[in-house]
Amino acid sequence: MPDTGSRRDTVGANGITGTVRLRPHHLLCTQGYSGKGYSDDFVTGMDIVTEHLRENADAQVEITFSTDSICGACPSKYGEGLCRDDDKVLRYDACVREILELKEGIYSYHELIDRLDTFLIAGEGEDRLYRICGDCNWYPVSACRENILSKRYVK
Repeated sequence: MPDTGSRRDTVGANGITGTVRLRPHHLLCTQGYSGKGYSDDFVTGMDIVTEHLRENADAQVEITFSTDSICGACPSKYGEGLCRDDDKVLRYDACVREILELKEGIYSYHELIDRLDTFLIAGEGEDRLYRICGDCNWYPVSACRENILSKRYVK
């Protein structure tokens, strides 16, 4: 059961202090990310978040159903909880929230990735992944799918 206490993260040039805030579908993005992004600022922030999580499997993650650490420098973010692509983003979040049985709260990153792997292994991983985020702009043009399905970044 997740801890529901709210702890805010700080993402800066020197790394992350505190708990990383992630919306549900960004669990997939942190596994699939391969160094590309919407802007230089976005890539820098994403590099910091993914490196922290990939190198610290026991890192604490606060699941939020709103904007998060990754959204910070995204050019599609209009404000807290506001994204240009809300329809798509909220659909991705709802799907991941349902399949991983997530509530807002604190989890270990390793626990979350284990849940994700269990879901993908339980069936045709590629088909399941495609049903979640197959219409994402990054799905066909990045190493996202290969990284997630090969568990490249799981420690």
